[in-house]
Amino acid sequence: MPVLRSPQSTPTPNELRRILHMHVPVIVKLAERKLTLAEVMRLGPGAIIEFIKSNDEPLELLINNKPIGLGDAVKVGENFGLKINQIGDVKEVIRSLGR
Repeated sequence: MPVLRSPQSTPTPNELRRILHMHVPVIVKLAERKLTLAEVMRLGPGAIIEFIKSNDEPLELLINNKPIGLGDAVKVGENFGLKINQIGDVKEVIRSLGR
């Protein structure tokens, strides 16, 4: 029978190894905006959605859909990347992955 742990308990070394090898979604959020369903239905190729966010504002870094930091868009070869300017406490980030 598995041992039940409280959310505040410290993970065992085995559990920590498993956690550190998990694959989690890494998302960089450009901006966010709400549209009516009617506006969404009118979208098509060539449509432009304007966001109320300056292009020099930092982008939000999300891990497992939880915000953990801020950064700036950079070009890495032919790809985009994120230069991290601010990041939260790593222990808190790991704790939040299970929630």
